[in-house]
Amino acid sequence: MSHPDPYGNTESRGWDRPAAPALPWPDTDLEPGPWRPGPAAHTRPAEPDTYARPGAGPDPYAGPDPYAAPDTYAAPDTYAGPYPTTSRHHDGPGRYDGPPAGDRARPDGPEHDGPWGEPARDDEYPTAQIAPVRDEPTDQIPAVRDEPAPTPEPEPPAGRRGPGRRRASAERPPTTAPKASRAGRNLPAAIGVGVALGAAVVVPLFFFMPAFLAVLAAAVGIGIWEMARAVRRSGAHPPLAPLVAGGVITVGLAWYAGPDALCLGLLVTVLGTMIWRLGDGPGNYQRDLTAATLIAVYVPFLAGFAAMLAAAPDDGALRVLVTLAAVVLSDTGGYAAGVSFGKHPMAPTISPKKSWEGFAGSVTAAAAGSAALLWALFDVAPWWGALFGMAISVSAVLGDLAESMIKRDLGVKDMSNLLPGHGGLMDRLDSILFAVPVAYLLLAVFVPVVS
Repeated sequence: MSHPDPYGNTESRGWDRPAAPALPWPDTDLEPGPWRPGPAAHTRPAEPDTYARPGAGPDPYAGPDPYAAPDTYAAPDTYAGPYPTTSRHHDGPGRYDGPPAGDRARPDGPEHDGPWGEPARDDEYPTAQIAPVRDEPTDQIPAVRDEPAPTPEPEPPAGRRGPGRRRASAERPPTTAPKASRAGRNLPAAIGVGVALGAAVVVPLFFFMPAFLAVLAAAVGIGIWEMARAVRRSGAHPPLAPLVAGGVITVGLAWYAGPDALCLGLLVTVLGTMIWRLGDGPGNYQRDLTAATLIAVYVPFLAGFAAMLAAAPDDGALRVLVTLAAVVLSDTGGYAAGVSFGKHPMAPTISPKKSWEGFAGSVTAAAAGSAALLWALFDVAPWWGALFGMAISVSAVLGDLAESMIKRDLGVKDMSNLLPGHGGLMDRLDSILFAVPVAYLLLAVFVPVVS
């Protein structure tokens, strides 16, 4: 805003510029009007022009201010007073009063904030009209959910450790799981169970023969149950009751009447199974009858030869003993040789753990042991005893392979888990069942039965 000239001249002094041409329409930004407070009313008024010459009129040679910065944010002069003023680029009759108040807040940088382009100080302009920072309501902000703290695990009592947490040290080596033997079974458990089974057979054999018959009948019944249970995996369902009853009858007939009664008992068992199976309808009748016949021949019929060996007068117990001894020597010799020297599989598709080295060990051990036993017990020449042992060993290995083939066909590893370290009872009877018919035939030749 320009102040009156102290020398009485009504025209403003200073850096005068040519008057702007009149516009054909009124413009509030260019036409003078009454003073009205604006948004920049708080700014200080322009200072008096100290460079105005007394009595000087308009300077005809005054041109554009070479030091004036171009204004791209032209705004109306909020300090328009009784003197006609125009924009900063067209002063008209008034003098140039500095940048308008609106320019002081323009975002051109600090070099254009103050009058005449000088930098503005922070304390020149009050901050009363600056909008205060709003306090946002916090009731609409969702509360942070407090996650439950994890429950700490209870510490074990001092002096005691859980299983598998024993700390290893130089004096105490770390605990390791027991390794399985190369034969694939628990050897201590197998030896213990084998000794118990041997005692259950040998003790009644020498002290009370009818008890041995009872043990044999029980073994036949358990073997039939394991076989019937295993063949159900193939879809066959042989009737269990007639098979068990017929098996026990078959063993008893062989004990009392010999080979003819043994064959009769097998025939009765098969016929009884056929009649029993008729009650279940025609579905899968042939499959069930085939499985029942296989079980009847494999378990009670072959076990009947053991009953006939024991029924021999005077030396029946010794006949059973040398047969069982040959089978045990064959299994033991084959296991030892196979574990120590086994490299060439004998039947990899049937029993991968059997090797030709183990088979040689079986035959050698059974031949040597049988030669000594038959010479000592029956006064048979050693070479005949060795032949007996070799035959028993071959038949025992074939019986083992036959049972392994049945289990592979059925998709089972063991017939049952009745005996620790052995599996099922049939896993121990497989070698004996094939060996007793051969033993009965050879002993009938080498040691004829005296009637």
